[in-house]
Amino acid sequence: MQDCLRPEATADGGACESLGSSPLSFVCAIAALVCTSIAPAYCQIARTEVITFQSTTLTDQEFLSGAKGGKAVTLGGVLRLPAGTGKVPVAILLHGSGGVSGYVTEWEDDYNALGMGTFVIDSFTGRGIVNTNVDQFVLGRLAMIIDAYRALEVLARHPRVDPSRIVLMGFSRGGQSALYASLKRFHRMHGPDRLSFAAFIPLYANCGTTFVDDDDLVDRPVRMFHGSADDYVPVAPCRSYVQRLKAKSRDVQLTEYADAGHVFDGKAFKTPLIVPNWQTFRKCVLAEAQAGTVINTQTGQVFANGDPCIELGPTVVYNEKASREVRLAVTDFMKATVLKK
Repeated sequence: MQDCLRPEATADGGACESLGSSPLSFVCAIAALVCTSIAPAYCQIARTEVITFQSTTLTDQEFLSGAKGGKAVTLGGVLRLPAGTGKVPVAILLHGSGGVSGYVTEWEDDYNALGMGTFVIDSFTGRGIVNTNVDQFVLGRLAMIIDAYRALEVLARHPRVDPSRIVLMGFSRGGQSALYASLKRFHRMHGPDRLSFAAFIPLYANCGTTFVDDDDLVDRPVRMFHGSADDYVPVAPCRSYVQRLKAKSRDVQLTEYADAGHVFDGKAFKTPLIVPNWQTFRKCVLAEAQAGTVINTQTGQVFANGDPCIELGPTVVYNEKASREVRLAVTDFMKATVLKK
């Protein structure tokens, strides 16, 4: 029987023991939790690895200007693989403003059941961030795209991963990163050479910013999923964006779920959660301007914390029907793409 957690088998040769009390020690705790929180029988059919990798932290202006510097950071993630020895497709999962949460990790079982691997990235702990719910400006909105690109490079070298079948899925803040990682311009500036994600799956992503050349995507499918009743990240800007993309014949689809709110797939939110001090950009109409700045198009001013368009008190709520349907839709999408015979 294969161990569910093998700390010594990290991709970079590191071990959980060597992390000590560093911020990355959380990765070992996550991996251990994965093994102890699921049925023992399931541990026998899936392998879990703890992987650390290098990324950089850029401001949005630095990102949009194509800066190559930035502050170096070591991030961690948990790779779960189905049983077997052959190369498999993998879904990289990008969390939202609350960090790695149950509504993210619940998707691991869905993908593993299809014979796919998953890699859940923690973009916060290595940066000393707990969450960005109260202050979304703690981390640039585009910073997690860099993390996704670096993770793509690392996983492409893994002996069990098929580099041509790595998909990117993201949720809320992570959904925005999963969506815009598909831009040719961003990939050209920050992405790996000769590597691309096989597909992009943004859930309840923020589409409220218009970027330069944001209708020019890499030649890979994008499938977006959103609740029509989302008052945290409204769907309306995504409708407009998808219309622009389709006008350019891009392979993109937006699926809306009636009466579904934000994090409609998160079972922990069966009781609606309304937090008075959480920021939302639901009323903000933003655009990239000169020198990589992002402006509020209604005021013409550079977008910053304290902008009058920022509101507080969004809702997070589970919707059983939408959660079931999005899982079926993603399963069908995987079977038609990376799992296609």
